[in-house]
Amino acid sequence: MFALLLILLVVLFGLGFLNPIWWMAAAVLAYGITRGRPDRGDGPGRSGGSGPGGYRDYRERRNRQERWDRRYSRQNRARWRNEDRRDHGHYR
Repeated sequence: MFALLLILLVVLFGLGFLNPIWWMAAAVLAYGITRGRPDRGDGPGRSGGSGPGGYRDYRERRNRQERWDRRYSRQNRARWRNEDRRDHGHYR
């Protein structure tokens, strides 16, 4: 797919010698190729948590962890209290 876009870019640049509007179309296509590609995380500096996608992923992970902590701390609070009492010698 990327190769087809490059071929189209070269053709549009070549047509620009006939009519300059094709150069504008080639420039728009070149901009779209470089800026419009989705972040796949395989480029340098992209997987390090930089940019809005990195923070969004971090925030979702943090929220999931907080939900998990609340769920299981509430659910097991009584069991933990009993284990603490046993550990400290209050139950015998």
